[in-house]
Formats: sequence, C-alpha cells, structure tokens
Amino acid sequence: MRAEPGVRRTIIREWMALPPEKRRTVEQAAAFAAKAAETHRFGAGGDPQARVVVWLAPRTGRA
Repeated sequence: MRAEPGVRRTIIREWMALPPEKRRTVEQAAAFAAKAAETHRFGAGGDPQARVVVWLAPRTGRA
C-alpha cells in the first residue's frame, strides 16, 4: 500500500533540509529512515524503513 498522502514529500523535505554533510551516505539515509519510520504514519504492508531508504536513495550525496 502507499504511504499516507504527503508523508513521502514531508520525509524528503526533512532529508533535504539537513546539512549536506549529514546526508552523504547510505548509512546516514538508513539512520534517518529508521527515525522517520517511527515518527510518520504509513499505510499497512511492507517495511516502512526500507520504503523511506528507497525514497532517499536518489537524494543521498547531493549537495
């Protein structure tokens, strides 16, 4: 199932608001995803943390 409306956008905005040095690696993205999965509501099904990592992957390492 899809995430609640706006959750994806909110999480990506939070990620991009971090300083570049805090969003350079996949490990940093995974740690951020773990926190995001705890604080945001997701629809049923799947692993929310893995879903967030997929959303952040194209934005990891960006300045």
